[in-house]
Amino acid sequence: MPPLRSRRRCLPPLLAAALLLLALPASARDFLTQAVTPHLPPSPLASRLTHLAPTADPRMLRLAARALTCADSGAERLAVIDFSLPSTEPRLWVFDLARDRLLFRELVSHGQGSGDALASQFSNVPDSHQSSLGLFRTLNSYEGSNGYSLRLEGLEPGINDKAFQRAIVMHGADYVSESFIERTGRLGRSYGCPAVREAIAVPLIDSLKDSQYLFTYYPDPEWLAESTFLSCPRNDRRLAAMTR
Repeated sequence: MPPLRSRRRCLPPLLAAALLLLALPASARDFLTQAVTPHLPPSPLASRLTHLAPTADPRMLRLAARALTCADSGAERLAVIDFSLPSTEPRLWVFDLARDRLLFRELVSHGQGSGDALASQFSNVPDSHQSSLGLFRTLNSYEGSNGYSLRLEGLEPGINDKAFQRAIVMHGADYVSESFIERTGRLGRSYGCPAVREAIAVPLIDSLKDSQYLFTYYPDPEWLAESTFLSCPRNDRRLAAMTR
């Protein structure tokens, strides 16, 4: 039987959501139920994100908004990657929160160890060549072996906090292109880095560098249930500031 994530794309949205919830352990199911229950009003930030990116999964955007509000409610820029989508679809959104604009909607790669066209495995382990989930803070840009690149600091212990050690960075790559998809049926894959099209790498990185945020999503039960940023009460102190 194909995994739930690959099957859900041909199911009605409410049925797909119900099947996803049933597949999760109780702790993750309880959390995700609260996150996606239709009658609960989205936060103001979630509503803004959904308005700016109407093609993105609103449940995923609610989680991104929750994580950012927990980390830094005054953040100016946020990038969101939905790794539940195949690499052939634009699944990276970059928001200018200060000006209420969507700056980019782009293709983005996942790691070689995470899957083929569809990612399903994620890791914090060096040399796994897998992508990591959760909330990241952006650091400085630099010129490296992959050209103009952006360093990332994983903020979630045990989930992505080895990103800097693993040299997980955002960079441009020639294997992120429509022509590569036409030849192979998918994007090329990285060593775990979120690689983007070379043509937009510089302006995209410049829009995110220096203490902005990246949120990467996949309906992983353990992360959904245990992420500090997803369960943070809105009146808590900013956790990201505590990690500086």
